Amino acid sequence: MEAIDRGIFVTAGAPAYLDSPMSIGYNATISAPHMHATCLELLKEHLQHGMRALDVGSGTGYLTACFAMMVGPQGRVVGIEHIPELVSSSIENIKRSAAASSIKDGFLTVHVADGRLGWPELAPYDAIHVGAAAPQIPQSLIDQLKPGGRLVIPVGTLNQDLKVVDKNLDGSISVRTETSVRYVPLTSRDAQLRNN
Repeated sequence: MEAIDRGIFVTAGAPAYLDSPMSIGYNATISAPHMHATCLELLKEHLQHGMRALDVGSGTGYLTACFAMMVGPQGRVVGIEHIPELVSSSIENIKRSAAASSIKDGFLTVHVADGRLGWPELAPYDAIHVGAAAPQIPQSLIDQLKPGGRLVIPVGTLNQDLKVVDKNLDGSISVRTETSVRYVPLTSRDAQLRNN
């Protein structure tokens, strides 16, 4: 997080280093720094050099850029966001950050897609992060998790918990609750934009 300047990823004039989520438009937010730190800490063993990571609901691209710094050029990072304007701006943000070479060298890509479906083209992933709350854990994301991999996802509607999902080497799944959270919903593009 020290290598990636959050100030590049928030709206001009916004208090970038305030420990609070901030609107990025389109009924989306950039998470508070403490939540980014929590997710990076939970995923750090699965974001080692050469590993693969998927960032669902990648928004501004901040955490996606952090992932790229951690996995390095031998790894692969995919961001998925269903709002095309956020994908475009996140790519520009990343290009202005310390992770710029990850885009230029092609080991970080950001795509317009429905994050609930993951990105099967580059699966399986060592780490999957979801930046919006799902009513339940999407099976497609579990299916795209590598044995030995970890998924961190907020789950719930009114009451939400940050869930840590580990896929064991035998393919079985272990799920635990890390903490209570409050995230925007993981939904369709149309449903998200209707809430404007």
